[in-house]
Amino acid sequence: MCLGTVLLFLGDLGGGEMMVIMMAVLLLFGADKIPGIARGLGRGIREFKDATNEIKHELERSIEDDDKPKKV
Repeated sequence: MCLGTVLLFLGDLGGGEMMVIMMAVLLLFGADKIPGIARGLGRGIREFKDATNEIKHELERSIEDDDKPKKV
């Protein structure tokens, strides 16, 4: 799902456009900072997905609790 979102965001970028983007990133941040940036981006994406899954599970549990008959 994440790959689909990335591909949707990138649209119809070809090889030349991707090369220009990579060169711009290399010039802006330098070769030594790129792994750290990628690592931080990966952590951020993972935390976002974990939070999304946690909210989803809480909603599912809430729905299940509402469906159970309550003892009076």
